[in-house]
Amino acid sequence: YNGSLPSGDRGRRKSHFALYRRAKANGVKPSTVHILNTPQDSKAVNSRGQHSISFTLSRNQTVVVEYCHDNNTDMFQIGRSTESPIDFVVMDTSGGGGKEGEDPSVAPSTISRFACRVVCERHPPYTARIYAAGFDSSKNIFLGEKATKWKNPDGHMDGLTTNGVLVMHPEGFPEDSRQGLWREISVCGDVYALRETRSGPSRGTLAEGESSALRDGSLVDLCGATLLWRTGEGLLKAPTLRHLEALRQELNAARPQCPVGLSTLAFPSLPRSHSLEERQPWVYLTCGHVHGRHDWGQRSEGGRRHPGDEEQEDDEAPPPHHHHHHQSPASAPPLARGSPLARRECPLCRSVGPYVPLWLGCEPAVYVDASAPTHALVPCGHVCSERSARYWAETPLPHGTHAFRPACPFCSAALSTPGWTRLIFQGPID
Repeated sequence: YNGSLPSGDRGRRKSHFALYRRAKANGVKPSTVHILNTPQDSKAVNSRGQHSISFTLSRNQTVVVEYCHDNNTDMFQIGRSTESPIDFVVMDTSGGGGKEGEDPSVAPSTISRFACRVVCERHPPYTARIYAAGFDSSKNIFLGEKATKWKNPDGHMDGLTTNGVLVMHPEGFPEDSRQGLWREISVCGDVYALRETRSGPSRGTLAEGESSALRDGSLVDLCGATLLWRTGEGLLKAPTLRHLEALRQELNAARPQCPVGLSTLAFPSLPRSHSLEERQPWVYLTCGHVHGRHDWGQRSEGGRRHPGDEEQEDDEAPPPHHHHHHQSPASAPPLARGSPLARRECPLCRSVGPYVPLWLGCEPAVYVDASAPTHALVPCGHVCSERSARYWAETPLPHGTHAFRPACPFCSAALSTPGWTRLIFQGPID
């Protein structure tokens, strides 16, 4: 997470994908419709080597829509399957960044193996449209008897996938974004209001005049992972990794101090921003005061101070923290440093709350501007520009069967309300 997958970005499985015009068009468009009354007939049609979508209406009636080659479009398929028709393999995002080496098979995935397809025009304006479901290895999409499906007034069949493909198109992204409404996309690319619950049996009402064309900033939710779509023009305005690196160096050049240990803090370089380092800045999320890592002001769960805390409260500076250089976060006791449950008191303003390490957000595409990283997302501690932090804290993403909640775009942890805090750095004393 935060710019790459925990196991590294490899092949068709990585944290971001770029779509380029293919050497040869591979798009398809609907052609012949067959209404078949025996399973043998539908088998015969499905095995003709052409792309097709089958709608099983009953045991003895299936509608098969054949698709033929389209010279003007390229198709990209997204899903959990690693079979060859899938261009981009996506896995469930565990909130909070997930642990490396966690076995994903423990919790069954809710992402469809062939979740959706994006069809891009090969000529300007290169419109990209999204459709629910992807063609499998035998070039078929099957909507079985239980699937939600219907016949439109003009006679063509359509349907929804089990957990659905939801899309939100923001207005005015990224300069002055306003969140749009979450909608569901059908297998044929029409736009509908949401179902009562994520995999409910009946579709919402048709959202007339709305389109499945993706715009800069569109969010696509596959029930287990949310994808952000950025256009080529949009990315030209987004910060680059090099720009984020320059902002990091600028922050470090100001030599922020830890008010307790009086040591100089430094954000680690972007590729290393996954494991804790000694000079890593930490923050009290309630007030935003930035410190180095130290053990001062821990509270027990009852809200009382630990015995022995009182003596050195007012006159003495809290003990400097040079003496535990080698204590790795992994070996810290369960409720000690950096535990999200540990309530800590800020030595500067006495506010009490979680105390967490800060991490620079290093996925440029989720920034809505290229301003300085002045704000942290709460409670995960990812740092980005103020407008980026506010945008994501105000953007509810689908969660579970019918809930929505804002999440950190860098690690997908659920955000609190408010979901961000302004960082207050202490400059050098000299």
